[in-house]
Amino acid sequence: MSASASTTGTSPETSPTETASANRPNRLTARELTLAYEDRTVVDGLDLEIPDGEVTVIVGPNACGKSTLLRALGRLLRPRGGAVLLDGTDLARIPTKKIAQSVGLLPQTPVAPEAITVADLVSRGRQPHQRWWQQWSEEDERAVTDAMERTDVTALADRPVDELSGGQRQRVWIAMALAQETDLLLLDEPTTYLDISHQVEVLDLVRQLNHERGRTVVAVLHDLNQAARYADHLIAMKGGGIVARGRPEGIVTAELVHEVFGLDSVVVPDPVTGSPLVVPGTPWQAAEQG
Repeated sequence: MSASASTTGTSPETSPTETASANRPNRLTARELTLAYEDRTVVDGLDLEIPDGEVTVIVGPNACGKSTLLRALGRLLRPRGGAVLLDGTDLARIPTKKIAQSVGLLPQTPVAPEAITVADLVSRGRQPHQRWWQQWSEEDERAVTDAMERTDVTALADRPVDELSGGQRQRVWIAMALAQETDLLLLDEPTTYLDISHQVEVLDLVRQLNHERGRTVVAVLHDLNQAARYADHLIAMKGGGIVARGRPEGIVTAELVHEVFGLDSVVVPDPVTGSPLVVPGTPWQAAEQG
């Protein structure tokens, strides 16, 4: 990541509290992170900072390591080397329940217990917040109701999850992650199985949670245009490494698209949001124009 200019001292317009906040390290980071499956190294020596209070989206071609990285950030995958740090502490040293109170993770292909209903599955998002002397509270009830309303699954509350369509199931899983009410939310392909209308609804919801509640979100997306539209911070990966990172308008170029995806394209402003919009080019079009 390119370094930005910094100054010492506090200006008259900046309070000591604001200065301390600006200098505080980000909550979720990785240092010299190496990730592997048996003898196959997927990510090697990666350093990463997840900006607090922003939506970070990771993009890249298939098998580039983006989902593997997200799994490590959520402690579903133990690093071969280096570490993922939460508030400066190695995740491996933090009790699982404490992590679950701060970090919510929706994996790419979650599996629901057989015959569990929608309401019961969403309610499981509250388990990290419960104590042995108080198994269910009004706060739990409020969080579950709110999560189901936001994802439009309230009418499905009594239905078994395994009887739902793929899109309905995905919205239920998202509701469970929202009910967990963590400050950090990790989403691996949250729009999988959803039609375009529900894709937009889910990504709008992610943005709303970020804006209204200050949640830090990290999402893996396949659609580069959706990533550019919804991300504050974009990370482009290839071959297990980070090729570029920063604001979408600063890094999404035709050159980057070609380097990461091997695709010729034109990048223009999105007519709705002004974010970068990638318009693919095709070989037969180039041949005809030539």
